[in-house]
Amino acid sequence: MGAGQYDVHRGCPHPHRPDGQWAAASGSVAPLAPKESRSSACPPFGECRVSLLKALFSRKWIVPTIVVLLGLALLAWLGFWQLDRLRQRRAANALLEATLASPPISLTGEPLPETLEVLKNREVIVAGVYDLDNQILLKLQNWQGRTGVHLITPLLIEGSDTAVLIDRGWIPQEAVEAGDVRMFDKSGPVTISGYVALPQTLSKSTPTDTFQPEIYRVDVAAVEAWLPYELYPFYVIQSPDGNEELPFQVEREIDLSEGPHMGYALQWFAFTLMLGGGYLAFVQRSLKKKEV
Repeated sequence: MGAGQYDVHRGCPHPHRPDGQWAAASGSVAPLAPKESRSSACPPFGECRVSLLKALFSRKWIVPTIVVLLGLALLAWLGFWQLDRLRQRRAANALLEATLASPPISLTGEPLPETLEVLKNREVIVAGVYDLDNQILLKLQNWQGRTGVHLITPLLIEGSDTAVLIDRGWIPQEAVEAGDVRMFDKSGPVTISGYVALPQTLSKSTPTDTFQPEIYRVDVAAVEAWLPYELYPFYVIQSPDGNEELPFQVEREIDLSEGPHMGYALQWFAFTLMLGGGYLAFVQRSLKKKEV
């Protein structure tokens, strides 16, 4: 039996038949499908992939492909940016935990070896006398929904020419309007326990030598320009002592969570996959419609 011939009696494909079609038991042979109908089926997977890749960079699709690639790059960058934020948050939490576990610092007027960032939230103890004549009101402060101010008072450190600003706590706005601020003065030697807060400095602010009795942020450098003595480059928030009478001290808020950064990162990576996969599916569907 020659190549291309069929075993009509057994009704099975001859091993030499190129198309592998079955012959009928009666001896009739099914005709070959037209060449046009055979070519409408999708070629092997590798060829489909090459065809799709060529289409993506064809004249018709090159512009939207570039736009989608830029979008993918942006979304992926946002995901990695959130992962970097997560790394920074974890490093900050580790520093905060070490700070909270450290013993209190006694302020004596001598410079401290630590940088400001390391000193943030560090507990301190300082003794001295308040300079009540240079007390400042920190405006727009709230306490349980009530408007008021915080008393920012320089404390002249005992045995030193240096002072430190103390946030003594909150008093209601009614007391300020009634002129009763001085009723909260505390004269004589005091010992204050609190924690370090960083100055709220504006990069474009212009310091002035004129004393300002009311401020909106604790800019230590600006306040120092009004005073006849040096200040520590931070201020101290007095720790609460029962808060049975004014001024009320603010509880320290400690947040050691990792924040939403991991969730945001996964969200951006998911958007990246959705955009890339959706665009490929759209182009492939358009190519199939064109073939039909």
